[in-house]
Amino acid sequence: MKLVLASTSRYRRELLSRLHIPFDILAPDVDETPLQDESPSATALRLSVLKARAATSTCPDALIIGSDQVLMLDDEQLGKPGDFDKAFAQLKKMQGKVMVFHTALTLLNSRTGHTQTRDVPTVVHIRPLSDAQITAYLHKEQPYDCAGSAKSESLGIALMERMDSPDPTALIGLPLMALTEMLLNEGVDVLTWHQA
Repeated sequence: MKLVLASTSRYRRELLSRLHIPFDILAPDVDETPLQDESPSATALRLSVLKARAATSTCPDALIIGSDQVLMLDDEQLGKPGDFDKAFAQLKKMQGKVMVFHTALTLLNSRTGHTQTRDVPTVVHIRPLSDAQITAYLHKEQPYDCAGSAKSESLGIALMERMDSPDPTALIGLPLMALTEMLLNEGVDVLTWHQA
């Protein structure tokens, strides 16, 4: 069975390539609007499942990976800023506070319909930051395609005081520890896998 990543995220693509298993990429067409009264974890899980299911008609004999991330600061969901001004406003609001990233993962076997899901939360404490530090960071990194305007795998780590997560790759967008376990449940051992 082939492996399919139902995501166009370059961060997820880079993470998945670390497992040394070839995979295809499919762009899922999913409405990512949260439902009324839906918890952040439920939103992330629902969307990860929808993304995986969106690939089943194109890939009827595959292991399909769907993933979604929802960032919460207090009671507010923060998305991708898109530009400098919005990113600056996000980081200004986040500085000195604690946020929770809910990174949901789904592995769907499109042949059997078997679906595994998991939410891997990451709690991030952001340092107190000056306007000059925020501006300098944004000019250097330009993280406008990242929820919360910070790349932990790069210079954004300097914005962070502490991080609590069962899987450090979850914050980047694809929890590889959970994924390797899910793949093993489907008979794919990434450590012993080799090209046929």
